[in-house]
Amino acid sequence: MKLTRSEFLKGALAVAGGTMGVSAIGCGGDDDGGGNGGGGGCGTSFDTNHGHVLTVSQADVDAGADKTYSIQGTSPHTHEVSLTAAQFAALKSGKSVSVQSTTVAAHEHNITITCG
Repeated sequence: MKLTRSEFLKGALAVAGGTMGVSAIGCGGDDDGGGNGGGGGCGTSFDTNHGHVLTVSQADVDAGADKTYSIQGTSPHTHEVSLTAAQFAALKSGKSVSVQSTTVAAHEHNITITCG
């Protein structure tokens, strides 16, 4: 599998975020690495992190339906994060949304999502 430059950088940031407690992963509108769907993308920021990754596609924002994501990334365990239709509407209007993951291994993560 050939990685695009964007995919490589996302992976590198996820690894760096795991050691520094921060993740700033952008997201695109399609799954083939072909860009951000033409209308800007989303970014995520974790309060603390150890390898988790949350990718919210522009297509998910545009669809606006409730959705649950797994955020395992390179961590040995996973959490889930759920976004509601109302939260997707807020993201679509340019507002940031803060969510909390499920609790696993006696901890959870607070994540802020911003789409631009």
